[in-house]
Amino acid sequence: MWAARFFKTRALASEAVSGGKVHVNGQRVKPARQIKPGDRLSIQRGLEHFDVEVRGLNDKRRPAKEAALLYEETPDSIALREEQAKLRKLAGAAQSAPARRPGKHDRRHIIRFKQQS
Repeated sequence: MWAARFFKTRALASEAVSGGKVHVNGQRVKPARQIKPGDRLSIQRGLEHFDVEVRGLNDKRRPAKEAALLYEETPDSIALREEQAKLRKLAGAAQSAPARRPGKHDRRHIIRFKQQS
């Protein structure tokens, strides 16, 4: 997953596998699990979910164009990720940003409010 650029570092990839964010052929796995071409991976990264089929393996981290050749994402997974991205974008547009950052006076009011709770 590190070589295919799903995660930025090997440590993050290992942590995701240990945390149950990665499944191989529908089963939870350990970081030492060897994968082979033809395996189906289900990867949860933040709010994104990828369902991919392994096409090849690489020992070294290569450029993104070469890394994209190592797997094939399912059409359902692509459609679901695009739909979720649209929903997140709409939800973010519905929230209004504050007019300005809190000043010293505002921060003191916030601190007092938090201490009362």
